[in-house]
Amino acid sequence: MTNATDISNRIIEAVMAQKLAPGARLGEQQLALLFDCSRTIVREALTHLAARGIVTVSSRRGWYVVEPSLSEAREAFEARRVIEMGLIRCTTSIGKPALKQLKAHLAKEKAAVKGDDVGLRSFLLGDFHVCLAECLGNSLLADTLRDFTARTTLIAMLYQSSHDAAHSCAEHVEIVKALEQGQWAEAEQLMQTHIGHVQAALKLQTSSGDPLAELRHALKPLSTPADTARAQDLHTSLSGKSSEDTSTYLGALL
Repeated sequence: MTNATDISNRIIEAVMAQKLAPGARLGEQQLALLFDCSRTIVREALTHLAARGIVTVSSRRGWYVVEPSLSEAREAFEARRVIEMGLIRCTTSIGKPALKQLKAHLAKEKAAVKGDDVGLRSFLLGDFHVCLAECLGNSLLADTLRDFTARTTLIAMLYQSSHDAAHSCAEHVEIVKALEQGQWAEAEQLMQTHIGHVQAALKLQTSSGDPLAELRHALKPLSTPADTARAQDLHTSLSGKSSEDTSTYLGALL
């Protein structure tokens, strides 16, 4: 019988595969029918995911996938830097079985990058970081990273990431190579660079310091060159100033 953990895991996987977009509604009744279980079990799963920062609930919309803000996006990447670089820094050795598991994961990534299954490719690229934590012997951080990579995937979808999948896979390969050679400082630096590249590919708009900047731009009057000339003549006649004066008349309100 489907339990709450099964449902929450499926939702996390769907998010990492970019099959559930930010803001997607998650109806309790629909999920109960889909998983053939009670709404109580569904609500338990969603409550668990809410505590992990993947979904949220409101009185009007019900349950839905979170839509991270700009500040939350930056915090998510900072958290990943602290966790993943710290994880590598605290590691002194990695066994052959762990390296074998990482290389097997990389092989799946490479195949997915060449294929046309975008969902599988997205999932594997994010799951690499979870796999790395597991292979470095920290299952607790692996669970934490699973949530953070899911949130990072939502951020990438929301802020239109242009990061190249093949480039991301190649960076994973370099990280594993450094670990295999025992170059821990190099691996840590490569991880920092990799996370930086992923973040830099996002269209995160920086604040101009003007809270009305976006609205001001949107409501700026549309005008043709002829309209501009007429407005300038009107301003000149009303103010007695030269048409060469660069101050505005009608646009001053915005």
